[in-house]
Amino acid sequence: MSDANHTEHQSFIRTPKQLITAVAGFFLVIVIGIILLVSFVTNQHLTGAGSEGQSAEEVAARLRPVAEAGFTLKDVNAPKVLQGGQAVYTAVCAACHASGAAGAPKVGDAGAWSARISQGFDTLVQHAVNGIRAMPAKGGNPDLDDIEVARAVAYMANQAGAKFKEPEAPAAAAAPAAAAVAAAPAAAPVAAAPTAAAPAAANPAPAAPAAAGNTAQANAGAGKALYSSTCVACHGAGIAGAPKFGDKAAWSPRIAQGVNVLYEHAIKGFQGKAGVMPPKGSSSASDADVKSAVDYMVGAAK
Repeated sequence: MSDANHTEHQSFIRTPKQLITAVAGFFLVIVIGIILLVSFVTNQHLTGAGSEGQSAEEVAARLRPVAEAGFTLKDVNAPKVLQGGQAVYTAVCAACHASGAAGAPKVGDAGAWSARISQGFDTLVQHAVNGIRAMPAKGGNPDLDDIEVARAVAYMANQAGAKFKEPEAPAAAAAPAAAAVAAAPAAAPVAAAPTAAAPAAANPAPAAPAAAGNTAQANAGAGKALYSSTCVACHGAGIAGAPKFGDKAAWSPRIAQGVNVLYEHAIKGFQGKAGVMPPKGSSSASDADVKSAVDYMVGAAK
């Protein structure tokens, strides 16, 4: 009886050869499992988060400047496509009319719009195109066509109960060939202009000092004009974190950064903690005019 029990508990590995075979088989199974696992991982296309992180599109998105966020680069050679009223409102007018900032009548507020609607559609469009009080011309975006502004006016007024119709695009102008033909005879006398102007050019007058003074005055005037037409939309009332015009406390830390930093932020755009400064205030002004506007606002805060 004891011999039978002893035989039942004996291992199936009884010889050194069997032991070597068992160990080799064990390692063989492990190696095959590793090979199959590696093959499975490398052959399967991963679609999880981050799997496209090294693609050209993702890399370009990460390298894109912050100032470009939210702004669309336009092809200046592309034909003009007039936007609808709602599109213009969303892109430009909502900055003030969505919240009623700077005294702007809030969209949908019939009480705020009723007195304005009673003035008539043409008057509202004129105020929107040319600007009135804190309302900058064309909402601070000179690239807008008058028809686009008029469509935005109709859209906002209609939300408050008006029944204005959005204006249609004007019919295409006549072919410019007729204008070219009409202008051809006038081009002939121009050839004689250099001969007539030759005696005047013989005695040039030195005006360097006066020119310098005129340039400074012109820059100051351009800065004030750009502020009045564009910058005032935010800096006039301190909207969206913009330092309010003339507020020394708000401007002092910015002035301390240096005028070159202010120029760069104004021209290229800047995203701060309190808000976003769009490049050139979303205008098409030249770099020189933007710098003049910065000088104008800095001068008012000193």
